[in-house]
Amino acid sequence: MSNRPHILIFNPDQWRADVVGHFGNQAAVTPNLDRLVETEAVSFRHAYCQNPVCTPSRCSFMSGWYPHVRGHRTMFHMMHEDEPVLLKTLKDEGYTVWWGGKNDLIPADTGFGAYCDIKYVPEKRPRPETNLHAADGWRGDPEGDNYYSFYAGKLEKATDEELYYDGDWAMVLGAIDFIRSAPKDKPICIYLPLLYPHPPYGVEEPWFGMIDRNKMPLRTPAPDWSRKPSMLKGIFDRQKLQGWNEERWRELRATYYGMCARVDHQFGLLLDALKETEIYDDTAVFFFSDHGDFTGDYGLVEKTQNTFEDCLTNVPFVIKPPLGVKTAPRVSEALVELIDFPATVEALLGLTPCHTHFGRSLLPVLAGETDEHRDAVFAEGGRLHGELQAMELESTSMSEPSGLYWPRVGLQQLDGPEHTKAVMCRTRDYKYVRRFYEQDELYDLKCDPMEVHNRIDDASLADVLAALKERLLTFYMETADAVPLKTDRRT
Repeated sequence: MSNRPHILIFNPDQWRADVVGHFGNQAAVTPNLDRLVETEAVSFRHAYCQNPVCTPSRCSFMSGWYPHVRGHRTMFHMMHEDEPVLLKTLKDEGYTVWWGGKNDLIPADTGFGAYCDIKYVPEKRPRPETNLHAADGWRGDPEGDNYYSFYAGKLEKATDEELYYDGDWAMVLGAIDFIRSAPKDKPICIYLPLLYPHPPYGVEEPWFGMIDRNKMPLRTPAPDWSRKPSMLKGIFDRQKLQGWNEERWRELRATYYGMCARVDHQFGLLLDALKETEIYDDTAVFFFSDHGDFTGDYGLVEKTQNTFEDCLTNVPFVIKPPLGVKTAPRVSEALVELIDFPATVEALLGLTPCHTHFGRSLLPVLAGETDEHRDAVFAEGGRLHGELQAMELESTSMSEPSGLYWPRVGLQQLDGPEHTKAVMCRTRDYKYVRRFYEQDELYDLKCDPMEVHNRIDDASLADVLAALKERLLTFYMETADAVPLKTDRRT
């Protein structure tokens, strides 16, 4: 076979970075990730996505472009055939690419042929994803305080079910089958974008009961809303969770932790399959999420599209290189971005990218040569007034009060300040958010890691603010466009 490594891209949806055991969270049950980081992999404590919702984030980490480079700022602006996608690059380089799970990357009418050899469809039909989203009783009365909570709780298996056979289980089992029957003469790439732990918050046993409720870390309290983005206050009012006591919040959060524990177990099954087929040592493993989740912080659930709290933008990111690539297993403190993922794959494969992108290879950090990678990380979202194409008007089922996502999507479709265009510049110690139509944000993360106290008007931080604004200008100057590598004939 080729001397290029196999690649596993294990990509859960909406997993916040702090829900892993090896970061010191005693309530998190992630033994497979923890063992891997202890022995063979590097986990990045400070890894950040470039947008806090699914499609824009995926467009970034598959292209190496920030959302502003080509306008990938909504759920309905995906990667097109003239745009670079890592999966297509790997397929063109001779990889057999297997894709099982979510899309949220390319338009539905494009087809998958250019991006993978196999877009997996299981023979046995899994439980429909809509089971959790449907009115199965868990939402309760539309006027009640659970209607927009996303809390479903314990999922019950049928008496004849060995597994709660939903889409994630179908894709994981399909990937294991592919590993066992993969071609021997070509490198393989498995792309596994799962749904979990995306809410609704629901999971079956044994994972539901696996989480020790007494070990849950403290929630971030609701702040002074006059100093925070209006989108958050709008969602807070619409979700109607103000009356929840801590016991109810613990159950919701423990269920989310249980969802993460289930994904960790499924990840372990994939690693076992790689070992059984004796290709584990030849495989580069990438584990990362597209964005995080509020999970009760600030009294909120789910996410937003234009606010950048660490619970939304800080994601788990673990890399195990193939055997022979120098690695110092540990938790790295380097500041990294998800757009560094494709650059790292290119470096592993010795590929020269065919487009200008802004990722940076993480191989020197994996080797332990440095923990200095970036001085700042960035995320973007929202829209300008008048950008009707960025209002996500296509989300008709979500923009009605009966829709589970109405508290957020309904606000996105108003022309007030809530869905204002915004950008985050985060360093190790400070976070600055530039916002149109409303107040900017500035947080001293050393003394306020929960980002509760907006100090944008604090004169004592004037020099810090000026430096962050200058850094933001430099960021946009460096990344404002991507000139095609192919030039045009003038005559």
